[in-house]
Amino acid sequence: MYLEIVSPEATIFSSEVDSVTVPGVEGEFQMLNNHAAIVSTLSEGIVKINTHAQSHLVFDELHALVVPHNNDKKVLTVKINSGTVEMKDNKVIILAD
Repeated sequence: MYLEIVSPEATIFSSEVDSVTVPGVEGEFQMLNNHAAIVSTLSEGIVKINTHAQSHLVFDELHALVVPHNNDKKVLTVKINSGTVEMKDNKVIILAD
């Protein structure tokens, strides 16, 4: 599935991923490939991005907020204050503050 994380300033992350875990207002939840369509609001927390199938990700100045989780370069994290997530047709878009 394809993930885009967008902030008011720039696109923070954009790549194929295996899964993404987000901090929903009712609790953390994970989306995998072929997940049902969903729209949800997000609370303050950490977005975890699982990229195990990717052999190489390129990071530039726009990806400065994306950091490896516990030194695992295949699990990345992004801290958000709030936002919204939409998943449809294997594309996840997170609008983050």
